Amino acid sequence: MSSLPSMSLSPLDGRYAPAVAPLTEYLSEAGLNRARVEVEVEWIITLTDRGLFGSSALTDAQKESLRALYRDFGADEIGWLAEKEAVTRHDVKAIEYLVRDRLSTLGLDPIAELTHFACTSEDINSASYALTVQRAVERVWLPKLHAVVESLTQLAEEHRDAVMLSRTHGQPATPSTMGKELAVFAWRLQRVAAQISHGEYLAKFSGATGTWSAHLAAEPDVDWPALSRGFIEGLGIGFNELTTQIESHDWQVELYDRVRHAGGILHNLATDVWTYISMGFFAQIPVAGATGSSTMPHKINPIRFENAEANLEIAGGLFGTLASTLVTSRQQRDLTDSTTQRNIGVAFGHSLLALDNLQRGLTEISLSRHVLLADLDANWEVLAEAIQTVVRAEIVAGRSQITDPYALLKDLTRGRRVGAPELAEFVNGLDIGDAAKQRLLALTPAGYAGVADRLVDLLR
Repeated sequence: MSSLPSMSLSPLDGRYAPAVAPLTEYLSEAGLNRARVEVEVEWIITLTDRGLFGSSALTDAQKESLRALYRDFGADEIGWLAEKEAVTRHDVKAIEYLVRDRLSTLGLDPIAELTHFACTSEDINSASYALTVQRAVERVWLPKLHAVVESLTQLAEEHRDAVMLSRTHGQPATPSTMGKELAVFAWRLQRVAAQISHGEYLAKFSGATGTWSAHLAAEPDVDWPALSRGFIEGLGIGFNELTTQIESHDWQVELYDRVRHAGGILHNLATDVWTYISMGFFAQIPVAGATGSSTMPHKINPIRFENAEANLEIAGGLFGTLASTLVTSRQQRDLTDSTTQRNIGVAFGHSLLALDNLQRGLTEISLSRHVLLADLDANWEVLAEAIQTVVRAEIVAGRSQITDPYALLKDLTRGRRVGAPELAEFVNGLDIGDAAKQRLLALTPAGYAGVADRLVDLLR
């Protein structure tokens, strides 16, 4: 019964499982255990390659057989570990026993004591979390974020010349274009994505309290810090040399804060597009067979953007908790980080689900340019900014004797609807040069968007 979606406690494992499935490869319990086995196996290979304690380097065939333990990690290993952990009550110890068992199967009993050699659990865990989070971010989450940015970029380019009335403080304001406004979100997301792409993924590998004490007791002539650094960097992650028993998790705090930041921008995108839909700027493209509303046949609910909004809020809360909890550990070690880190996949799952909905939602909207134009035509008073700015320039140039252009325009437009005829009459009566007057008389709300269309080019 537990395998049925309807019996899942988390919607990520039930209703939304297909959307977040790629993350389970890395951020599930099985994904973490696979990485733990990888670290244990590669540490044995590193030690034997050095011939430490009289060991001999494994043959290529032996190495491949040993590496198959994590490369082919699957249901048998998951079941074996579950049974062993029920006895050990310690997840990393169960991993050690699994590796020892497979070494025996492969006829490698003589090196069994090199399994988990001089390691504390956090040596294995810090490397495993760095590997799994790095792979999840670089192979799953970031590509999906880039896909959303690309969708935004394409929409921005398509609608770069679609002039729209802006709204600042909810009030009619200087026009922009829909393309430029969407480009702003893409621009913001590109910046945060670049920060995430260049982030560190760090592990420690220095024993019980970060001092390599047991290592030196076993073999004082080895440069253990250098060996550990080479081992960790060989896994493709960074090395933190100065730690307590745990890796300090600062790289995780930085990452989760940046992902939460990206989520805030995406949340802003979701609410803005939702608002544009409610204003009629965007029409939603009907999906064949889909029900828009359970009782009102005319409606198509903007569910993609609402779903994204809610999941970004959940993800942001979880990322915030991860960051605030992981930054602290009592003295040399406490276990608050252990249970906290088990929720990394949940946080990324809700974030990925939001990205998936946004990517889909952006393909299911169509710009209603006639609505944008009608909105512009109903708000000629937004040209007051242009008129008073031109008057100021004319005063400086000595072509006008007007003393307070701002007050003049405020009296004309504040709290009033002013149309084209009223503005034309007002401009004709202004004490300004003929060239400036003609420029203002030719101006319309739809023609007052500055270089908005050109700004879209900054995205490429």
